[in-house]
Amino acid sequence: MVAQAEAPSPTIKAVHELTTGFVEQHKEHRYGSSKPLMWWVLTSRSWVKAPITAYAFEHRDGLVLFDTGADPALVSDPNYVSSPIGRFILKKVFRFHIGPEDALDKRLEAVNLRAADVSKVVVSHLHFDHIGGIAHVPQAELLVSKAEWQRLSAPNPEQDWFLREHIELPGANWQTVEFVPTSDPLLAPFGRCYDCMGDGSMILLPTPGHTPGSMSLLVRSIGLPPLLFVGDLTYELEPLHNDQVPGIGDADELKASFAKVRELEKALPDLVVIPSHDPFASAKLATALG
Repeated sequence: MVAQAEAPSPTIKAVHELTTGFVEQHKEHRYGSSKPLMWWVLTSRSWVKAPITAYAFEHRDGLVLFDTGADPALVSDPNYVSSPIGRFILKKVFRFHIGPEDALDKRLEAVNLRAADVSKVVVSHLHFDHIGGIAHVPQAELLVSKAEWQRLSAPNPEQDWFLREHIELPGANWQTVEFVPTSDPLLAPFGRCYDCMGDGSMILLPTPGHTPGSMSLLVRSIGLPPLLFVGDLTYELEPLHNDQVPGIGDADELKASFAKVRELEKALPDLVVIPSHDPFASAKLATALG
C-alpha cells in the first residue's frame, strides 16, 4: 500500500479587511480634472465617500498587515496636523468620518486578532491615513520603500502630507525595502520586487505615482486566488483600466504603474486587484475569498 502524500498547507490561513473609518474626497481628486489643483480644492462642492482600509494576513510565520489605516485623533484632535496652513487645506481636501472604534487595535479585535501579535506591517506609502495605527504595533517591523523614506528625509515632506510627527515615533521599527531583480516572468513588467516573508507568498512591487515610493503587495497562497493590494495607486479599478489618473500624483508614473498592473492581470486572469479606498473592494474580496 502506497502512502498518500499530505496536501501542502497554505502559507496564509486567512485575510481580513480592516475598515478604519471613511473619508469624503472631491470628485476631482478621485477621478482627475483639467482644472488647476488649488482651484478644485478651494471651490469644488462635489464629494465621494470611500472607506479607509487596511488588511491583515494570518501568515504561518506571523500576523502581517498591509497599512494601518487612520488614527481617530485625526478627527478628535484639532491639532493633529501641526501646521495651521495644513489644517486649513486638510478641511478643504477631505471630510473624515472616524470614531474611537475605528482605531487599529479595535478593528483587529473585531476579527479576533491582537495588535500585540502583529509581526510586520507593509506600508504602501507614508500618507497619514495609511500609517495612523503604527503606535498600536510598536513591536512590528514597518516596511517602507527606500524611495518613500528618502522623500520623508527631504525638505518639507509635510507639503506631500508626510507628517513626520506621526511617522517618526519613538521606538518605531522602520525598515527600508530594497527591491531586487526578479526572474519570475509574471513580475517581469515591474523589473524588481521584494519577498516580504521569504517564501513567495507576499511579494512587494514598486508602483510609484501616487507618491514616489508607493508599493503594492501581491499575495499568492494555496486556497486563495492571487490578490494584489495597490494602496492608492488607483481609487477604483475602472480608472486604472482606462488610464484615468486622479487629481494628485505624478501622471506619467501613475500611467506606467497602471500598465504594469494590467500586464499582471493578463498573466493572472483570476487576479483580484484591491485599492484601499474602493467602496466596491469589500464585496469583491469577500467573493474572491468565498
